[in-house]
Amino acid sequence: MMQDQKDCKQKQLGCGGCPYLSLPYEEQLRKKQKSVKKLLGNFGKIQPIIGMENPWNYRNKAISTFASSKKRPLFSGIYREKTHQVIPVDTCLLHQERLDEAIGAVREAALLCKYKPYDEDRHTGLIRHVLARHSKTTDEVLVVLITASDILPRSRTFVKTLRELCPNITTIVQNINTRDTSAVLGFKEKILYGKGYITDQLCDVTFRIAASSFYQVNPVQTEILYRTAIEAAGLDKTKTVLDAYCGVGTIGLAAAAHAKYVLGIERNGSAVRCAMQNAKDNGIANASFINADATAAIQKMAARGEGMDVVFMDPPRAGSTPEFLEAVSRMSPDRLVYVSCNPETQQRDLLILKKYGWQVKRIQPVDMFPHTDSVETVVLLSKVSSMSIR
Repeated sequence: MMQDQKDCKQKQLGCGGCPYLSLPYEEQLRKKQKSVKKLLGNFGKIQPIIGMENPWNYRNKAISTFASSKKRPLFSGIYREKTHQVIPVDTCLLHQERLDEAIGAVREAALLCKYKPYDEDRHTGLIRHVLARHSKTTDEVLVVLITASDILPRSRTFVKTLRELCPNITTIVQNINTRDTSAVLGFKEKILYGKGYITDQLCDVTFRIAASSFYQVNPVQTEILYRTAIEAAGLDKTKTVLDAYCGVGTIGLAAAAHAKYVLGIERNGSAVRCAMQNAKDNGIANASFINADATAAIQKMAARGEGMDVVFMDPPRAGSTPEFLEAVSRMSPDRLVYVSCNPETQQRDLLILKKYGWQVKRIQPVDMFPHTDSVETVVLLSKVSSMSIR
C-alpha cells in the first residue's frame, strides 16, 4: 500500500483530487474536525467526526477522460488541477478496484475499435469520457461511454470485447454529449448491453443505479450518514416525513420503515422515476414522490397550511434557498435534519434558520471522502418554542 501511495502521488501530482493524501489519516480527521468547528462551532458542540476503518478503495463511481499524445494514441485519466490537461491514470487508491479494471477494459476495447479521443479545441474525435459505477452488494459494474456523436462504429465488437475483458460489467450504456460544455453527461442515451442499470443496497433498501442517478459514492460511510440522520429524526410509526432534494429517494426510502408516511421532492424527472421504481421494487407503500423544485413545492405546501412532523433536507453544494428555509419554518415541523456536503453553505443557511426560531441540537461530522478536504455534516434542529429534544 505504501509503494502504491507513493506511485499515486507521483502520477497525480497537481490533479488536486487528493489534497490530504500525504497526511496520516488521523491527522486528516483532526483537520476536518477543526474545519467544521470553525464554521459551525457557534451553533453548538461538534461531535467527534466519524471516520473510516479502512479509508481506501471506497469510491463506487469513477470518471475517466480520454486523450492522446505523440507516444500514446489513446489514454485516459483526470484533469490536472485548474486545467483541461489530462493526466494518465490507470489505478486510483480511492476507487473500488472493479472500477479501474472496467476503465482499463474500456481503453483496450476502444483501441481495438480504433476510436479517437475527442479534442475539445478542434471538435474532432469520438469518445469523451468513460463513467463506471460499481455495486458493493452485487459486484456488478455499469459502464457508460460518453461520445461526441450518436453513431458508435463497431459497437457490437466494442461490447463483446469489453465483456470478455471484464465479465463483471453487466450493463453498457452509450451517452451522447454533443454540446460544447465541460459537463460530462449529455441528455441522450442508448443501452448497448444489459438493463441499463445496476442495483445496490443501503440501509436494507435496494436501489437502481443508472448512468445519471445521484447516488453517494462511499457506500460504507453513507450507511453511517443515513442512519445518523434517521436516528436524529426521532421517527416512530406516527411521524410524517418530507424528504427535500430527495434524488432517487435514498434517505426517504431508508426512513420509510420507521415513519407513517414519506413524501419526496426532486426536480430531476429521471431521479423521481427512479425513486418511484425503487419504492415499488422494495414494496414500500408509504412513500410517494413529486417532480418539482423543492423551494416552489414547499412554498405551495406552506401556503396551503400543510405540515410535516420531520423534514430531511440534503441540498446540493450550493445549499438551500432563503425562500425554502422561510417556507419550511412556516410548516413548523418538530425536527429539521439538515444533511450537507458543504459546511460553508450550511453555515449560511443555519444563520437564516436561527432568525426563524430554529435551534441547533446536534452537529455530527462524517468523513465521506478520505484523503480529500471534503466533509459531510448532519445537523439536527428544532424550534426554540418546541419541547426539548432528547
